[in-house]
Amino acid sequence: MELSPMEVLFMFLGGLGIFLYGIKSMGDGLQAVAGDRLREILNRMTTNPFLGILAGIIITALLQSSSGTTAITIGLVSAGFMTLRQAIGVIMGANIGTTITAFVIGLDIGAYSLPILAFGVILLFFFKTPKINNYGRVIFGFGALFYGLELMGDGVRPLADLEAFSNLMLMLSDNAFLGFGVGTVLTVIVQSSSATVAILQNFYMNDLVDLNAALPILLGDNVGSTVTAVLAALVGTIAAKRAAAVHVVFNLLGAAIFMLILPFFTMYVGYLESVLDLNGRMTIAFAHGSYNVVNTLIHLPLIGFLAWIVTKIVPGKDFSEDYQPVHLDEALMKQSPSLALQGSQKEIQKLAQLTLTMLEDANEFTYKNDTKLEKQIREKSDVVDGLNESIRKYLQELSKYDISNEDAIRQTNLLEINRMLYKVSEQIVEFTNLNVKKYRKNIYLSESAEKGLNDFIKHVGKSYKKAVNAIDIYNPQDVEVILEMTQKSTNIENKLRKQHVKRMNKGICSTDGGHLYVDLISTLERIGYNTRNITELNLGDDGSDPDSEEEQNILDQ
Repeated sequence: MELSPMEVLFMFLGGLGIFLYGIKSMGDGLQAVAGDRLREILNRMTTNPFLGILAGIIITALLQSSSGTTAITIGLVSAGFMTLRQAIGVIMGANIGTTITAFVIGLDIGAYSLPILAFGVILLFFFKTPKINNYGRVIFGFGALFYGLELMGDGVRPLADLEAFSNLMLMLSDNAFLGFGVGTVLTVIVQSSSATVAILQNFYMNDLVDLNAALPILLGDNVGSTVTAVLAALVGTIAAKRAAAVHVVFNLLGAAIFMLILPFFTMYVGYLESVLDLNGRMTIAFAHGSYNVVNTLIHLPLIGFLAWIVTKIVPGKDFSEDYQPVHLDEALMKQSPSLALQGSQKEIQKLAQLTLTMLEDANEFTYKNDTKLEKQIREKSDVVDGLNESIRKYLQELSKYDISNEDAIRQTNLLEINRMLYKVSEQIVEFTNLNVKKYRKNIYLSESAEKGLNDFIKHVGKSYKKAVNAIDIYNPQDVEVILEMTQKSTNIENKLRKQHVKRMNKGICSTDGGHLYVDLISTLERIGYNTRNITELNLGDDGSDPDSEEEQNILDQ
């Protein structure tokens, strides 16, 4: 049956759409089955580059997206769970993992795609168990992937009879750089290297393109896949930008090497095709897999160089590197829980210093509308989240070991101090958001309100700095002074509120300015309250009064 140009276009685009939906459905289903273990795998399996590569392969095979794996990796680097060097191994593994889709496509089971789809639908709609539904999504996605491939294959087949298309393919065969550019641009447009490799597999399967043209396009597909990571990192932290830069540099260098040895690579793939009697789709799959494995082996000894070069490409301060947990030794928990507890306190002291720099940045941002300062506060907040979580898990794990009653009390207090520091970080971000609102909406505060707010900021900053520098559950220092200062914070806040009411009654403050002012001083008062809690916990007191409902409400804020 002869197809019209419109039917060819519709079959190709429809098949591509079904294929992409199938990949997404498979990835979502596998991710739902695996749950939160994906992040845990990446977090734990990065102690050396080989394990990092393996983790990258596994996660990408489950997500069906190297971009998804890179995005998770970027998040872990930003939060301080993973160093840039560890991330490089995962990104290398993600490039290998993405080739698995091409090998799956190489299996000639398109004739069974509709029964597979039907079975997936049965699991999705006729069972109420979420786990079975998730398996249904995986199977449905698997069937949709092959059905989409069949439609694409049927759609592109008539192109062989078009003279213009044949001439274009001849041009690509003669000019490897043109083919490389086509592959790159196509992947940038589709935003999925799996899809563009699948298109190439169909073209090669139907003899629409020869091996000389197919391999440069394949190399371009790999380079084009880095665009998603770059877009994801544009508004991210410096660590995120560097991780994305690694992805780009890794693929660009690899593609450049293979373009230089393209004649030998073409001979190698042709040899595999004839010796293993591969079909067209599987030939491209082997070429794709060979490229990514060899590229990884080339760059594996150069991880240090890659880390160095991306720091030059993306200069700046990476807070996640500076605040990596170095004292949370799991082996020490078994050998000497008491020393492990002291190590966790060192990390808490480091965390406290980080929150102090956040407060200092937030105070400066109050006087100066500097977007770099705002971004720096948010980057530090991400690092606080990661370090806080690492300390929390370590201290909870420590409770499983034989520790003295005194150390048990210290462990509980350190857990609470850790929690309070996290709350302070959140409140600093909230304070920053209020100032962002002030700048964006040009909200005016009266001169007396500005002066009262500035004095309050200085007082809270001074008391918090003293509290942070005094954190030591083994030898508390300056406790009484800090407690007096934190009590004064509450008194200042009450006084500022009363002054504000008087200004509102006289019509000195605008409504918007009045609401913002109250929110600002309330946030500072909560920071002051948590400063008091940290100090009391440092002293060995839980700082709470079970009869005080007001204090309990503030604690829950």
